[in-house]
Amino acid sequence: MKDIFDKQIVQELESRISKLTAETKPQWGKMSAPKMLAHVNVAYEMTYESIHPRPNPIMRFILKTFLKNSVCGPKPYPKNSPTAPQFIIKDEKNFDTEKKRLFDYLNRTVGLGRAHFEGKENLSFGKMTADEWNGLFYKHLDHHLTQFGV
Repeated sequence: MKDIFDKQIVQELESRISKLTAETKPQWGKMSAPKMLAHVNVAYEMTYESIHPRPNPIMRFILKTFLKNSVCGPKPYPKNSPTAPQFIIKDEKNFDTEKKRLFDYLNRTVGLGRAHFEGKENLSFGKMTADEWNGLFYKHLDHHLTQFGV
């Protein structure tokens, strides 16, 4: 898996994102391109913003025990895999706004660097290694960019 903490990798991701338009159709699934960008932004919102509630202790235990490895580990996501409720985007979104937000989050992440994320607390999974954060961020974004053929 590529390293989201590497500026060159972030530039590659930005280049792929720049190939999208609001009208780009997915190769599988139902999301529009603007909704997909908003969906991907949720992981960054959970990291940088205080707009998503922390799961209760029982739910955090379940998430950490049963989902953390599949979400943050090296194995790619399968097509059409289930989506957590907070990641479901119901409203229409502005493509340019969501794209800018994603670029800002990517640059903030690479700017903070790998050391910042080592041992950092995740809202759902507790303390994570920088490699787990990389899996969470990079794998998810790569999955959805591939979904949209870029």
